[in-house]
Amino acid sequence: MITTYSKRALAALMLAHCAGMIDLVALPVWVGTLVAHYHFDPRQAGLLASLFLGGAVLASAWLAPRFDPDTARWKAAIGFALSALLFTVAAQTQHYLLLALLHAVCGVTTGLSLSVTHGTLARGSNPHRGFALVGIALGVFAIVFLGSAPPIIASLGGPALFYLFAGVMAVGALACALAFPRAETDSTARVAAPRQPVPRQVWFGIAGIACMGLVQSMTFSFLERVGSDRGFGLQAVTGVLIALGFVNLLPAPLAALLEKHLPARSVLMAGPLVQALLVVVIMSSAHFLPYAAAASVFAAVMIFTHTFAFGLMARLDRSGRAMAATPAMLMTGAAIGPILGGTLVQGWSYASLGPVAVVLGVAASFCFSRLPRAAAIQPQEALA
Repeated sequence: MITTYSKRALAALMLAHCAGMIDLVALPVWVGTLVAHYHFDPRQAGLLASLFLGGAVLASAWLAPRFDPDTARWKAAIGFALSALLFTVAAQTQHYLLLALLHAVCGVTTGLSLSVTHGTLARGSNPHRGFALVGIALGVFAIVFLGSAPPIIASLGGPALFYLFAGVMAVGALACALAFPRAETDSTARVAAPRQPVPRQVWFGIAGIACMGLVQSMTFSFLERVGSDRGFGLQAVTGVLIALGFVNLLPAPLAALLEKHLPARSVLMAGPLVQALLVVVIMSSAHFLPYAAAASVFAAVMIFTHTFAFGLMARLDRSGRAMAATPAMLMTGAAIGPILGGTLVQGWSYASLGPVAVVLGVAASFCFSRLPRAAAIQPQEALA
């Protein structure tokens, strides 16, 4: 078990989380760039993002049952290094099939690194707090990226997006190579834990997170496009994205502060319903203020809810294997989201995303209701 992190190790985990979760931050800019600069239609642009996320799902699903803390460091570094190389190659072409292949393979390499990052976080002494800390880092990263990427891409063209991605992955690779935390080598519990079956309740949590991930990516992919197509203007929409980044600083520390004051299962059941309501507002509002208000807090709901989910589920499975599958949980739904959203938008308008989000939100809330209360987890399963 990893009980403590040095400052260097924690910084490495934060940078790795930001690199691996780049889709959560960049999806609206990503899809928007593919539409505006590469002239792909919404379905084509959504499919490219879906291929990246699908690759991450496959990598995470393959690695999670094989998660080994002893090899996590080099897997994280190599995966991000390969992602940096692949995104650099993607910046050199506008050929759709080649971009599709590069997105899929890059998703695999990124998902590999993110899986071992989350598995390592789950084995910490307080996984809820650990995930909250890397969530704070992601919020800071979102401000920097969403504030700088749109003007850079507008000035330098579409390939600049992939150069930015490559830079983020390179930083993640370097941080993991130099400071990724190592597991304690003298822990006999660590050797035995991976042989234990994943608790049955965890699978309900996995399904709930997948539903929320689907709603998140389906909506987030077209957050920038719906504002632009309704005539709100590039400056106003960019301002909303920057505001979203600042708001994203709040949910992770708030989740850490409220860990002992809010019942985790109640937070998980409410989160998907709030998320669905925000989708309805974002996609049906013809006025800027309701759109801006809902869009600004949209990602924060997912971050806040997922922090509680990570903490509760990590205590149910102390081997780290279930949480090593976090990318698969998030990105199974997220991989479907861009292409599903593009299909719905192209066939039935932006407003059609609202009812679909409501159905998925209710399903996620039901799945989370099947998780036990935190107090019901056996003391030996929860780390003091």
